[in-house]
Amino acid sequence: MCNVEFRPGSGGQLSRSAGTNVQLIARENGFVTLRLPSGEVRLVPQTCWATIGQVCNLEVGNKKIGKAGRIRWLGWRPLVRGKVMNSVDHPHGGGEGCCPVGRSRPVTPWGKPRLGAKTRYPKKYSNVFIMRRRKLSFFIVHFLWFGR
Repeated sequence: MCNVEFRPGSGGQLSRSAGTNVQLIARENGFVTLRLPSGEVRLVPQTCWATIGQVCNLEVGNKKIGKAGRIRWLGWRPLVRGKVMNSVDHPHGGGEGCCPVGRSRPVTPWGKPRLGAKTRYPKKYSNVFIMRRRKLSFFIVHFLWFGR
């Protein structure tokens, strides 16, 4: 399925990008269990609407960008690592030569935890509908396990 509603009448919000789909796993007690493209398993009310099938253009991820200007056309800005910035610009910046992060964990430019730190509000009302969270990427797991 694709284009699934979170709440009845809210309009499709899940699995709308190119080549994605949602798998229906189970149906019980007025809820259906869905496996989302991220790997998260979630409960959704059975009265929510969805489109049967998959969003087209499966090959969109295989297209080569080719040059920096093309990604700029898509609205992406250049990616600069925090450790190569000055200390006034980023908490990881500054130091002589190739210095490590210098903190217990990586942080954003504004000092909030990042790379695997859970930032979701723990008492959010919809937490009861999430049966299994998505898995972390290999890079994040490797960084958290082995440190800097």
